[in-house]
Amino acid sequence: MTEAKITELEPLPGDWQRALAVVAHPDDLEYGCSAAVAAWTDAGREVTYVLATRGEAGIDTLDPATCGPLREREQRASAAAVGVSAVEFLDHRDGVIEYGPALRRDIAAAIRRHRPELVVTLNHRDTWGGVAWNTPDHVAVGRATLDAAADAGNRWIFPELTEQGLEPWNGVRWVAVAASAHPTHAVDATPGLERAVRSLLEHRTYIEALTDDDPDAYVRDFLTAQTTTAAERFAGRPAVTFELFSR
Repeated sequence: MTEAKITELEPLPGDWQRALAVVAHPDDLEYGCSAAVAAWTDAGREVTYVLATRGEAGIDTLDPATCGPLREREQRASAAAVGVSAVEFLDHRDGVIEYGPALRRDIAAAIRRHRPELVVTLNHRDTWGGVAWNTPDHVAVGRATLDAAADAGNRWIFPELTEQGLEPWNGVRWVAVAASAHPTHAVDATPGLERAVRSLLEHRTYIEALTDDDPDAYVRDFLTAQTTTAAERFAGRPAVTFELFSR
């Protein structure tokens, strides 16, 4: 029986200066791609985070009014650990984000404000590798981000944005989807892995509610396993993987 050929992952393009990462919740980027973000900021690139919600429905033992501000603080500290100072929240409701024009408009507005060449988001498909069901929030934000990358460049879609002074931006060259079951590209995780661990640990309240394991061991084991799994397709180097869509 012939063994299936392993498809090598290509290095993510590096000829860009500004990236915008758009996800649903605090911690989404830290579970997905913060080691890559650390490498990018080390190289002098600008990275901005935009979160659709404040994660206010994410901890069963905390009411949303308490949880939202706490998770926002944790997210800002988490971003700072990998060199990101610009963190914005769109204030959609956690758990019930709706895919549609309102979400696309908000993300297109963020793209017009920050004018990135690279947009990053999280798995937009119904499942995680066909094994676990994805959440509606991830699906909605991921799909809306892919659409908004084009919306941002079309002055006749959401013309009210132009009236608000947000001129069209048609400079998005790629949308990179982290945690995809169909990765095509990767970033070496080695230089940024320790900061990625620190970044995820900033979400300590959430992690302590999520698992009874020691948070430090849980985070290190998770990120090490995640990046090591990709190594066989990236010349033996631990990696953060992305499914890359060109525009």
